[in-house]
Amino acid sequence: MKAHAGDQFWPEGDESRAGLIISVPGEDGQPPYVVRWPDGHLALVSPGPYSRIVPGGTSQAEPAP
Repeated sequence: MKAHAGDQFWPEGDESRAGLIISVPGEDGQPPYVVRWPDGHLALVSPGPYSRIVPGGTSQAEPAP
């Protein structure tokens, strides 16, 4: 799984709980990611097997695999 700042993170594929990836401290877009959740708090996240990354500017109806 690879991501960039500005992508959305869906934990376990649940789009209703989407957060914004604001930093990718790992190499080459690999986890963990710093995510800002809708309530404003930040978390360092390592995705589970069913999590999704939605590239910035992509329709929420089409998550990246």
